[in-house]
Amino acid sequence: MTMARGTVRGLIPAVLAAVALAGCSSSTGAGDGRPGGPAVSSATAKAAEAGAEKTGTGATKVAEKGGQVGGAGSACELPVTFDIAAGWKPRGVTTNPDPELAEALAGLSEQGTVKVVCEIDAKPAGSIGFLRVWQGEASEDDPRAVLRAFVADSPIAAEDATYTQATAGALAAAEVGYTGHSELLDEPKKERAFAVATPDGPVVVHLGGMDTEEHTAMLPAFELAKKTLKPRR
Repeated sequence: MTMARGTVRGLIPAVLAAVALAGCSSSTGAGDGRPGGPAVSSATAKAAEAGAEKTGTGATKVAEKGGQVGGAGSACELPVTFDIAAGWKPRGVTTNPDPELAEALAGLSEQGTVKVVCEIDAKPAGSIGFLRVWQGEASEDDPRAVLRAFVADSPIAAEDATYTQATAGALAAAEVGYTGHSELLDEPKKERAFAVATPDGPVVVHLGGMDTEEHTAMLPAFELAKKTLKPRR
């Protein structure tokens, strides 16, 4: 069966929403959607939202560390390393070798000049969403150019994108916040990402979420990744 790329890209938000709601994940252990995993209750959601409240200086709180990704032997080997929030479960992402399926799902695995290589699932910690890490080929593009291409190629229409200079650990970075719109979603939702340049190519760390409430609750995990990011040695 041949499926137009535009059709598949339009279905991406619905597919991701269905997967998250169904509790599907390749991570193992409690919270992976099997019996015995923690349910996402309203109390949990409120607690997570409280954890995303801003500090007195206006900065978003940083989540408690629960592990690290990026290094040799970790779930995702990357050009950088960073800490992940307690309870979040990482897994590496590989491209399906079937040519027809790979073409149909290109909108899920490629965005702008980068491809998804790692996703860190928030569900075991009580939220519905992912931190996704995207990596590109070595190039002369600066982080802001990489982010602009990333947002421009978003499977959901991106509006009100605001780009800022930032730091990720000790590295110069670019950051973007924007609002995603889709005919398949009931309401717009917030998205955020930052990008850094490495000798092995640009790295983008993106935080979405089922909706803006979930996105806000997960911001401390995004801030933890940004604060602790280091070039891999």
